Amino acid sequence: MRISRKKRPDKPLLPHYNINEQIKSEEVRIINDEGENLGVFSTKTALGMAQEQELDLVEINPKAVPPIAKIVPFAHFKYQKEKEARKQKTNSHVSEIKGVRISMRIGQHDLDIRRLQAEKFLNRGDKVKIELILKGRDRAQSQIGYDVVKAFADLIKQTVNIRFEQEPTRQGTRINAIITKQ
Repeated sequence: MRISRKKRPDKPLLPHYNINEQIKSEEVRIINDEGENLGVFSTKTALGMAQEQELDLVEINPKAVPPIAKIVPFAHFKYQKEKEARKQKTNSHVSEIKGVRISMRIGQHDLDIRRLQAEKFLNRGDKVKIELILKGRDRAQSQIGYDVVKAFADLIKQTVNIRFEQEPTRQGTRINAIITKQ
């Protein structure tokens, strides 16, 4: 089976809004810019009111009974909705689990490099999975592996306030722990 690696288009930033003649319902509830209810009108009457003011009739909530519409300039309304959506998107950060692999006989310089990398991930808001792979004779001395993982976490704890989300546990030939920033 072939795996497609093409980037699929994201869903649009805004949902589709019906405007003016695109509104299919017989009646609409009209609200003004401040959100005050003006009442229920037939769609033709509401469209006439919008055209008198040289504005657009925009269906805000099509699932309500009757659907809710607003008399506003559509370009301005769309701009405001896009602005709100972008602001929400920038404020939301999905935390990922980033992995850092160490070994039982890791050198001090390599340990410092991995510590800096883990600190960068933690400061960015991600979780860090510390992974130690037991090879050969190391499997019989797994307690040393637990000590190495805890020592690595203590090194990080000197500069970044962290907590264990998952304590070091052995799963087959690996010792895993997940830490997050407090």
